Amino acid sequence: MAGGGGSERAGAGGLLPPLCRQHRRKESRERLSVCSKLCYAVGGAPYQITGCALGFFLQIYLLDVAQLDAFYASIILFVGRAWDAITDPMVGFFISKSSWTCFGRLMPWIIFSTPFAVISYILIWFVPDISRGQVMWYLVFYCVFQTLVTCFHVPYSALTMFISREQSERDSATAYRMTVEVLGTVLGTAIQGQIVGKADTPCIESPLFFGMTNSSVALEELNMTHDTGSLTDTRNAYMIAAGVIGGLYILCALILWAGVREKRESSELQSDEPVSFFQGLRLVMNHGAYIKLIAGFLFTSLGFMLLEGNFALFCTYTLGFRNEFQNILLAIMLSATLTIPFWQWFLTRFGKKTAVYVGISSAIPFLIMVAVLDSNLIVTYIVAVAAGISVAAAFLLPWSMLPDVVDDFKLQHPGSHGHEAIFFSFYVFFTKFTSGVSLGISTLSLDFAGYQTRGCSQPSEVNFTLKMLVSAAPVVLILLGLLLFKLYPIDEEKRRKNKKALQDLRGESNSSSESDNTELASIV
Repeated sequence: MAGGGGSERAGAGGLLPPLCRQHRRKESRERLSVCSKLCYAVGGAPYQITGCALGFFLQIYLLDVAQLDAFYASIILFVGRAWDAITDPMVGFFISKSSWTCFGRLMPWIIFSTPFAVISYILIWFVPDISRGQVMWYLVFYCVFQTLVTCFHVPYSALTMFISREQSERDSATAYRMTVEVLGTVLGTAIQGQIVGKADTPCIESPLFFGMTNSSVALEELNMTHDTGSLTDTRNAYMIAAGVIGGLYILCALILWAGVREKRESSELQSDEPVSFFQGLRLVMNHGAYIKLIAGFLFTSLGFMLLEGNFALFCTYTLGFRNEFQNILLAIMLSATLTIPFWQWFLTRFGKKTAVYVGISSAIPFLIMVAVLDSNLIVTYIVAVAAGISVAAAFLLPWSMLPDVVDDFKLQHPGSHGHEAIFFSFYVFFTKFTSGVSLGISTLSLDFAGYQTRGCSQPSEVNFTLKMLVSAAPVVLILLGLLLFKLYPIDEEKRRKNKKALQDLRGESNSSSESDNTELASIV
């Protein structure tokens, strides 16, 4: 193609061999080395490592280590996640207005936000020695960190389009990235869980156990006589884990900066005229397939987020596995990591809608089992592995199905270009916002049930609420999401027709153009 055109021009001038050699040398320079792809992939780890640590451990940390009231903890979790959702389009807008520098246009955002992000992340896990203002401390630094990590991850995601002109090279780099990001989720769970799990977090027996009528006086007396050394050790363990993760954050950013060169000429390949953001948003939100896909995944994602945010508390109090919960969480993430290749094979063999039904629904019987059966460590590990299998499907399938929606949109609006970022960014926006809602509602529910900070055990109402949050509520939400997927119109036959229609529309005789969307999804 490009080589053919070059050959014809060279033949006209009698200089075919030199120009062919020159073209081949230029083409080889466009190829990314394995080292560059690895350096690029490493840049995706900080977002996943910190996100996993916060998702699994922040709630139990605020309640039992920082000893905040459950009502205030719910506010921190909800506002922080909601703010994180809002910052994505904000940061994307400011990045689009940035000018090129000697380091590129995206890389300065990544590098200069890193040290401040690490500092704010560490301060999230620090218990300030102040009687008032703790709620504002965690709220401020949680929101600051979410803003700064967005300043890292949004330009990093966009960097894919600036590392090479070759779509195949970008797809290959994305495959490296997704592998490292999945490993990052395991790493974040392992580092945080194993370091914190070695500390013996002290608990306080219920005042009713001692026959005391004034619970506030009883708690005060118990706090005065209880050895606080173990609590200090637990707080130090959280700080050590934050320091290790912060160090990895900086190391990954440096590797990304040293090993990846942002190419300005790659961005100049785009020939489409800029489109109005609000006009594009209106078109996207009126696209039925997108709304149905988003609605289905919002319900299923909300179910898994409830499970993620409350599983540590459920294992600690309802099941009584205070010293095992970090290993159970690690089993979930390892199971998810190891089964992603299986779901990739499954969706290519049986179709994406079938993969949704089988993969996501596979968690339902095990979620019911863990709530109905008596506390049993072996059963809990089995449930953890099964939940990880479904988590893998829930992690993979949205990013595999969104490109199909984009293709369907292009066929219905052939004259409208440049809206791909809206599809992906607003899926992330809705997911993060619902994550904040789920954590806020669940923590608030625990407050209403009478959650006792640092209690060795919880009232029966709290245990019942935790069962609802990790079993009944996720099951109902997953079932609602699967019902909504019935309305999703793009099955395998429709997808193949769209592919053929797009090829005809673009005047293509081969399937290379699919690498822009569906091949990328397959790699993910």
